Amino acid sequence: RFRHSPALYATRSNLTVLINGVSVGSIPLNRQEGEIGNVLFKIPIDQLRNYNQITIAALQNNSPTCTQDPYDPSLWTEILPDSKIVFDFEPQPVSLDFNRYPYPIFDDLSLEPNQITYLLPKEINDNWLTSTARFQASLGRLADYRPLKTSLVKSVKEASGTGINRFSGNRLVIIGTPEQQPELKSLKLPLPVANNQIIDAKEKALPPDVGVLMLTSTPGNQAAVLVATGNGPEGVAKAVQFLVQSQDRQIGTSQVILVEKLDEVPTPAPRDWPDYLPLEPTFKVSDLKTPYNQPIEDITVRGSDSPPITINFRALPDDKFEGDNYMNLIYSYSPQINPKTSVVEVKLDGIALIGKKLTSIDGGTRESLRIALPNDKITPYSKIQVDFRLDARERRSCSKVTDQQLWGTLHSDTNFQLQRTSVAKVPDLGLLKTGYPFAAPQDLSNTVIVLPKDPSTSVLMTLLKFTNRLGRLSKAESIQLSVYTKDSLPTEERSDHHLVGIGTQEKFPFPEILSSSGLKLKDFLTRQRSDSQIKTWSDHDGVIKEIISPWNKERVLLALIAQTEKGLDKVQYLLNQDPLFYQIKGDTVLISANSENPNIYEQNSYNMEFFQEKRKRQLEKPELTQQIFNFIIRSWLMLAPAIIAATMISYGVIQFYLQKMARDRN
Repeated sequence: RFRHSPALYATRSNLTVLINGVSVGSIPLNRQEGEIGNVLFKIPIDQLRNYNQITIAALQNNSPTCTQDPYDPSLWTEILPDSKIVFDFEPQPVSLDFNRYPYPIFDDLSLEPNQITYLLPKEINDNWLTSTARFQASLGRLADYRPLKTSLVKSVKEASGTGINRFSGNRLVIIGTPEQQPELKSLKLPLPVANNQIIDAKEKALPPDVGVLMLTSTPGNQAAVLVATGNGPEGVAKAVQFLVQSQDRQIGTSQVILVEKLDEVPTPAPRDWPDYLPLEPTFKVSDLKTPYNQPIEDITVRGSDSPPITINFRALPDDKFEGDNYMNLIYSYSPQINPKTSVVEVKLDGIALIGKKLTSIDGGTRESLRIALPNDKITPYSKIQVDFRLDARERRSCSKVTDQQLWGTLHSDTNFQLQRTSVAKVPDLGLLKTGYPFAAPQDLSNTVIVLPKDPSTSVLMTLLKFTNRLGRLSKAESIQLSVYTKDSLPTEERSDHHLVGIGTQEKFPFPEILSSSGLKLKDFLTRQRSDSQIKTWSDHDGVIKEIISPWNKERVLLALIAQTEKGLDKVQYLLNQDPLFYQIKGDTVLISANSENPNIYEQNSYNMEFFQEKRKRQLEKPELTQQIFNFIIRSWLMLAPAIIAATMISYGVIQFYLQKMARDRN
């Protein structure tokens, strides 16, 4: 569905649709003013791949001589948002084999959101919580930008496939020993269960430290099932860890995997974040990655109205830029440009930093341009854009397109020189948008999540939403976060790790958060802020609050809390919806709904209030050498007097010893 400018000449204007570079149809732009065009293009099956690119190209002319200005505002065509793609297909049987994992448990080509359902164990303990949280975080990494629905059930019968095929509905995940998960007996498993133990082909019970992974389906083949089990908690943990360690799961095959031994993946450095800027002070564009995790190579754009070349230039969340920072742009461009109107521009987050005329009509090869980068504008969300604005020496006409011979190239040895230190001030929920500090290091090994003794379904769902979000915000070869209930939290982990508490006010695992400054949730639906205190008839709002850990000033405590279970639902919505999550700031967020049954996919259905009560402090001190360097940079005006004073003192000391030596000789 489309509409276009009424000024277009229908005989010289058309719309073409291409699939993966192959044209599937073209129509003239001959609609009347205000008329909506509706046309159906058939897509050849042999042109479809796993990942497809649709290109909609418009040739627009509003002059009988076809020599009009290409930037004339009357040249426009709009593709309406209610345009759609219709697939007519028949699902095919799939084999249950780990050589295609994460499929069919997670399908990155699914036409609808993946649905993951966890079977609750007979009794919830720390081992199940940790394994489930790690697996959910790994799904978050696999999902990346894709939506993921999660639910909890108490029986296999509750998991049903209602999607476009039997493996596009719920995927059931069962984690735990046969004793914890008695429903395993109701499934047709490759390895049988007898006397609450997994039996091998020789009818012998497997050792308790051997992990077992199996793929099967629910009765009636309604849903795919992943079973991560073992005859002991060590085996269950090993089975799940095999799936969350990316290098290990690549060697999986067949319907059953016995995990006997698993290499421990080293913890990455706290500031080793793959999707962010390299730590070296000097690096090249080729050291950065594309969205497909490949090194950036030379990039060429063509035409007079080509899109800018965009590069993710994401600073680490604790980066502070000081001194002089530069980009040394290496570029080339084609001949036949108009040197009066052709330029190359460099922009940071859409703000132009510099522009330079392209002066040679014979083209330029590996020219360079040095650009100063503003210290206070580089953020964890920054993008650098190199925009070649190319104008041909001759205007285009109907019979000949005269701008496609124009091109500009960004070379991969374009380099950057950055001076930065590591400084992060907390509490600051704005840092949580990058996962910091819980994602430092990226395997989440410095994060401990604590739940009430008997966590409710709402608490468990909040845990799954939070770990899914952490998975999306981190990238490493493994996942090492831990989950405990309040009574089982080790003292050393409470002191050494960043903490996340989840629960309602009545059973919150860290009562210290309730006595901290700022917004407080107290007994009997009471709220307090500073000296003001109120009681409410009902309180279904959710709260996210961050403070400095009471047990370690170099760590933080994050609270996902509410007065009621419905309030925790609001916290889940915030964690699950990007438009809501990426608004958070301050040290406290209060989220409420505008109606009794809000639309979870409509951000206007919710209200958020932000508070910043506590004074921020630096989370970690730089090394001594870095502190000295920082002091010198900040105190450069004192440097010359200090050198003179040091020289005079040295001169006095030397003169004193020379005179003393002369007296001793006499």
